[in-house]
Amino acid sequence: MGNRTVRFLVLAASVLGLWAVASPAGATSQRPASAMSSLEQGVLANINGFRHDHGLAPLRFSSKLAAAARSHSGEMARRGYFSHDSANGASFDRRISRYYSVAGKQYWSVGENLLWSSPDVDATGALNMWLNSPEHRTILLTARWREIGLSAVHVASASGTYGGREVTIVTADFGVRR
Repeated sequence: MGNRTVRFLVLAASVLGLWAVASPAGATSQRPASAMSSLEQGVLANINGFRHDHGLAPLRFSSKLAAAARSHSGEMARRGYFSHDSANGASFDRRISRYYSVAGKQYWSVGENLLWSSPDVDATGALNMWLNSPEHRTILLTARWREIGLSAVHVASASGTYGGREVTIVTADFGVRR
């Protein structure tokens, strides 16, 4: 990367004994990257409200970060795993950089929050799960973030980690580049 400052914030996902939210790839591929589900819209509004209450700038929706989030939620749903890393072992920052490019930027940084839960999780419940985890709360309160992409997918019978349960998987990718 030369003299460019590239920072990566790695966050270990914690389930905290809660189910996580995931969405199948098929559900995500049928809508454009710019379209947000009502759950995604609610999560964005709640995150921005929380950030406002703490004197932080609101996050702008990024279709590029949303594409990264959708890809990851879909992969986790299809393959039955829950991790920031991709199924092939690639780190989350490397995965996100395929959608949210570093090229031509002097500064680039990304972070990620994940959760999976019962299918009836709502935006308030999703935010509360992250707020109850110090690592996830830190990501939400990171002042440098300027953009966010969200994916909330529903799986009727999720395999692997999800034990065949009906779940929703949520990926929130945060970023800044300049």
